[in-house]
Amino acid sequence: MERTGTTRRRALFAGGAAAAAALTGCSADETGPRRATTRSESAETVLRRRSAELSTALLRRYDAVLTAHPALAARLSPLRSEVVQHVEALAPTGSRPLPGTSPAPSASRPPSSPVSPAPAASGPARPGPSSAASPAAPPVAADAGTAVRELAAAERTTADAHTAALGSAPPEYARLLASVAAAGAVHAYLLTEGSR
Repeated sequence: MERTGTTRRRALFAGGAAAAAALTGCSADETGPRRATTRSESAETVLRRRSAELSTALLRRYDAVLTAHPALAARLSPLRSEVVQHVEALAPTGSRPLPGTSPAPSASRPPSSPVSPAPAASGPARPGPSSAASPAAPPVAADAGTAVRELAAAERTTADAHTAALGSAPPEYARLLASVAAAGAVHAYLLTEGSR
């Protein structure tokens, strides 16, 4: 009788140990996918930040050209406004706006423009107050036509970089990148054709 009780206790102990091992295995299995999800979220965040930074560099180029050649405001401000939207859409969710991404409308843009509800400012597009810590403005050609052609080249380079990132992007973000890259190609075309 005592031997039977001891056998039962051993069986219960062994069963408890097996159950504990199974539970440990389950929790290890559960953290595996969680860790993978965290890694993929981190990779997406890194990709989003890199993509937003590329478009922010393009935005700084627009601002530099508009500062050097204010007469181009009517032509470039609508494209610049779209680049601002690209930066905001590409950035990691919940992140602070990148420096220099505030809308900067010009006096020459018509008030009915759907790009931004912000009030018109006098003069060419200017970076917002948060851009004080941003890198120095890129150099701009003295000739307006050359400056626009260089801007078109920057649009193509940025679009190509977004296209190259498609392979490592999650499906939904890849669609966004493809859309932004296509818009950049259209901008490059408009800038190139318009400068002829």
